[in-house]
Amino acid sequence: MSKGEIKSPGTLSGTPAAMANPTATPEPFRRKKLEVFFIESDDRRTAFGRGYTGGTTPVNIHGKPIPDLSRTGGWTAALFIFGNEMAERMAYFGLSVNMVVFMFNVMHKPFSSSSNAVNNFLGISQVSSVFGGFLADAYLGRYWTIAIFTTVYLVGLTGITLCASMNTFTPNQNHCDQLSLLVGSCEQAKPWQMAYLYTVLYVTGFGAAGIRPCVSSFGADQFDEKSKDYKSHLDRFFNFFYLSVTFGAIVAFTLVVYIQIEHGWGSAFGSLAIAMGLSNLMFFVGTPLYRHRLPGGSPLTRVAQVLVAAFRKRKASFSSSEMIGLHEVQGKQSAIKGSRKIAHTDDFRCLDKAALQLKEDGADPSLWRLCTVTQVEEVKILLKLVPITACTIMLNIVLTEYLTLSVQQAYTMNTHIGRLKLPITCMPVFPGLSIFLILSLYYSVFVPLSRRVTGHPHGASQLQRVGIGLAVSIVSTGWAAIFELFRRNYAIKHGYEFSFLTPMPNLSAYWLLIQYCLIGIAEVFCIVGLLEFLYEEAPDAMKSIGSAYAALAGGLGCFGASILNSIIKSVTGNDNGGMPSWLSQNINTGRFDCFYWLLTVLSFINFCIFIFLARRYKYRADEKTETGNNP
Repeated sequence: MSKGEIKSPGTLSGTPAAMANPTATPEPFRRKKLEVFFIESDDRRTAFGRGYTGGTTPVNIHGKPIPDLSRTGGWTAALFIFGNEMAERMAYFGLSVNMVVFMFNVMHKPFSSSSNAVNNFLGISQVSSVFGGFLADAYLGRYWTIAIFTTVYLVGLTGITLCASMNTFTPNQNHCDQLSLLVGSCEQAKPWQMAYLYTVLYVTGFGAAGIRPCVSSFGADQFDEKSKDYKSHLDRFFNFFYLSVTFGAIVAFTLVVYIQIEHGWGSAFGSLAIAMGLSNLMFFVGTPLYRHRLPGGSPLTRVAQVLVAAFRKRKASFSSSEMIGLHEVQGKQSAIKGSRKIAHTDDFRCLDKAALQLKEDGADPSLWRLCTVTQVEEVKILLKLVPITACTIMLNIVLTEYLTLSVQQAYTMNTHIGRLKLPITCMPVFPGLSIFLILSLYYSVFVPLSRRVTGHPHGASQLQRVGIGLAVSIVSTGWAAIFELFRRNYAIKHGYEFSFLTPMPNLSAYWLLIQYCLIGIAEVFCIVGLLEFLYEEAPDAMKSIGSAYAALAGGLGCFGASILNSIIKSVTGNDNGGMPSWLSQNINTGRFDCFYWLLTVLSFINFCIFIFLARRYKYRADEKTETGNNP
């Protein structure tokens, strides 16, 4: 055994030998923080057999240290990355809005099944982001993950363009007018035609899986964390990052819709493919400017090792005479490539047993029996991030519902601005415009005002911003319920009860702007705050997986919306009795107002849970300060 590897608790400074005898030791002392048992070893094995490397020093694309950091990274490199995310979001929102209409009008699928199919596509594309984050953190690195998956994304978009451009892939459109679509008498798409569409659609979703968790993290990697302005740069980066996301959405809801109306579906989807191809080219051109982080090996393996080691030592006691200490490698660097050491915390104490070094472990224990403190703390951090992220699923459910419900509302209303008639599918542009406006005014208006109230240098902490977003979403759904009740009563009163696709000329669709703008504000505060929170709190070697948490919440929100819709239709509808469900295709006989009230109640309950969790959450920076002050 190397010198300094094994020390008895009785010989540690400030630790009496009586610890070996639990009956002779006062209970408060036995509960003392476990940092006192840190054992720094000369053993420099990694958890995945790649050699010993520590720290988060940026490297070039070849994995070599960058001699002059001033020539790489920074805002210049981030701009190339913004372009990639802008195009991906443009394609994502372009498909989310237009694909429902394409399936209904061209493939002759019912509106409800079209909405669910698109919701599932959106869900899969976000949930699978965990896989993309895993590949980036474990093997490929963020750059190569983005490079590979953007190519897959482009292949999927090209396939969708072919489907919309060639009559072979679509059913016969002859004798299929608006009435035929409503009664379902148009020729149905053949099974192989729908199979092809779903295949290329899900290939596109799979491509998004490698982009979404990596782009924000890769952009944040371009800033020097040793700089005194690092926090400020990071805060601004995530705001500008979401600004690029919003700009892509605005283009999708306006320009792409215009192209579809003027030039057809093939040109609309083709424009998305062209934008994706140009952004890929732009991303590769910026390659010499990028700073990279070395992948740290399989995070799932490290997590599994901690769980297995903790289970194997579940009966071991921290006060046992067999205890040597908590295992950690010597020096300031960790045994995990691309990661610094993480200070020990008292959360999830059962997992500490994975790092509990006993005499029976010997000089060279298996990695599935003894882990380092840093490895254990990685797992603790991932677990601590789950509840906070889960609280944003409800907001994502609301965002998903708005994409379809608000469009159905707009179909019954007047969308003219003077002589200009705005297409229905352009309506979701208004949340994007509100987000764009808020982010533009964020530093000049919100930060100075909120700083006076909170005293926080950035106006509000990350969790405070998430909380503000969740609170505003409650107001949005509440207003939506009130207005929908007014709209429905107006339709019935003026004889439009069964003419749900006939716009009411005296009721403007721009009343929907209030709920749209409110949900846009909610999205800015919640999602931007969450992205920054996850990036800063995630372990160094798991940044992409941390960012994937946000995408996972979005995906679960999409699935949650589909499940909620199915439950509501099943519970509130009665086909035999002729009673329409709340979500009836005829919005004027349905009860969308009741559904919005349900979303309001669920959002309020979710907000209360978030407040409870956020008040008890400790930021990693705070934990480091406390640890540093301990004797």
